[in-house]
Amino acid sequence: MLGQTIDINVDVGEGIGNESHLMPYVSSCNIACGGHAGDRESMRKVVKLAKQYRVKIGAHPSFPDVENFGRKPMEMTCVALFASLKGQINDLMAIVQEENTLLHHVKPHGALYNMAIADARIATAIVEVMKSIALPIKLYVPYKSVIETLALQNNIPITYEAFADRNYNDDLSLVSRSENDALIHDSDKMFEHVYGMISKRKVKTITGVEVDIKAETFCVHGDNLKAAELVKKLRLDLESKDVRIL
Repeated sequence: MLGQTIDINVDVGEGIGNESHLMPYVSSCNIACGGHAGDRESMRKVVKLAKQYRVKIGAHPSFPDVENFGRKPMEMTCVALFASLKGQINDLMAIVQEENTLLHHVKPHGALYNMAIADARIATAIVEVMKSIALPIKLYVPYKSVIETLALQNNIPITYEAFADRNYNDDLSLVSRSENDALIHDSDKMFEHVYGMISKRKVKTITGVEVDIKAETFCVHGDNLKAAELVKKLRLDLESKDVRIL
């Protein structure tokens, strides 16, 4: 895999407080901007850390649902959802600009992300928000999803994302967090999971089947208690296989 280059991203600013341990080992980050977690103080703190470690900065908007950490579907009108997402992204963009740096991407969070995979109404709201932003900001999307299709149709630049610490079903949906095997906690299993997606462009699903997948960036959830340890080991293992993290 000599010369292969990928991105490792991490969700941050969610109240865990482990950002300083994560930033040295990732190449992009997704900053919670008030929907499920985060406020101006936490956003500014993480933006400063990202600048220090030269980590690409992304917005991590969510359904406005702090109580459920943005992980439960919400019934919202398209107008209300657009306004909420646009407001969250604008709040982070204002801080990014104040800190004299750039917003690189947007990655929806939790239930919003999962619903946009198959729900055209939710995906459309996200794409409309992206169209309303003057800057050429990328959208992190999963392979073979409705939001991928709509983004491409609307000339929104995309980056294909897969999850380093989550298991997949045969249809490329994520195993539900209510299942015991939803999360990958073992560093060796995480490396095998990610390296297979890089080297073979396939993911081994929970049933043992290998399914085609496309991924340019791999996410480690920052609220995983072992996130810093896992992402450090993942980066070292990938670099030992001549995979560059940029």
